Amino acid sequence: MVRAGFRSLLDSRSDIEVVGEAATGTEALEQVRAQGPDVVVMDIRMPEMDGLEATRRIRADPALSQTRVLVLTTFELDEYVFEALDAGASGFLLKGGELADLVHAIRVVAGGESLLAPSVTRRLIDTYVARPQRTTQAEPEGLDELTTREREVLGLIATGLTNAEIAQTLQLSPLTAKTHVSRILMKLGARDRVQLVVIAYQTGIVER
Repeated sequence: MVRAGFRSLLDSRSDIEVVGEAATGTEALEQVRAQGPDVVVMDIRMPEMDGLEATRRIRADPALSQTRVLVLTTFELDEYVFEALDAGASGFLLKGGELADLVHAIRVVAGGESLLAPSVTRRLIDTYVARPQRTTQAEPEGLDELTTREREVLGLIATGLTNAEIAQTLQLSPLTAKTHVSRILMKLGARDRVQLVVIAYQTGIVER
């Protein structure tokens, strides 16, 4: 019933097409490999294979490099969310919110951005990067290649600013701000903004 409700909502939007749905993680992975969607809305708790493992396999498949995963969860700050980030999710959204939030989240992720539930973003990142196993992670390659401006932009990304807000803050054109973000992603080999936020906190570019 939940899937049917989501499908009806999403199909009513002219810019969104639902190409498949699944009841288990195994079915989800099969559907994604068959359809190659732009965005997967993934539940965490599913039979056969949970959403975390399905997300890992999607992100590890070179043929699905352009597919982004948006995780739906009833949880806020717990290990499921951390594992979702580790698995390669482009963001997560808490269940029980407005349906319009789901539509917005899908559009954001499809557009190459990343999204974390606003109510927990800062607490999530603080806790995520403070975990003991994260403190010994090597500095990402390419960090020393960032220009002073790019480091400044990275810091603003980590505070949650959008490209438009970064442009306004630094008095840049929206296109220039977008170009800076694209170059940072490329230099750091990051998959999306979520990973950039984590990198910024891990490396001390932004202090907690």
